[in-house]
Amino acid sequence: MRVHFGADHAAFELKEALIGHVRSLGHEPVDHGPFEYDALDDYPVFVLPAALAVRDEPDSLGIVLGGSGNGELIAANKVPGIRAALGHSRETAVLAREHNDARVLAIGARMTSESLAREIVTAFLSAPFTEDERHVRRLAMIARWEQDGQLPGRS
Repeated sequence: MRVHFGADHAAFELKEALIGHVRSLGHEPVDHGPFEYDALDDYPVFVLPAALAVRDEPDSLGIVLGGSGNGELIAANKVPGIRAALGHSRETAVLAREHNDARVLAIGARMTSESLAREIVTAFLSAPFTEDERHVRRLAMIARWEQDGQLPGRS
């Protein structure tokens, strides 16, 4: 599977380590940058292309990285059709895939050790969407809201 990466300077070293880790798992990492450390770089330059690539390649997933992961998460979620989740543990990464069919995971390099980040990424890449009816229903509500602004009804 292709795994698209985008980051910023705060996560440059973690991105490099995770690209190697993903390759060791048998996946094909695609690096959208940054390609060198620059303390003044801007994460949208690298994160938006990574999220767009995931959207345009249905069988791929993405990993976006920053200091906290929050800005990267926000940017990725601005790409129509992308659901990105913040992964701060193995469990949140698995639930992002199983319950939310998230295709992009954001990780904060200043909040997460390299060893934990490796576990989080491994969990995210190996967890499938469950396709349980309740999750499909909820995602359809969100998709409808995105398309026409229709609020879901209350149960």
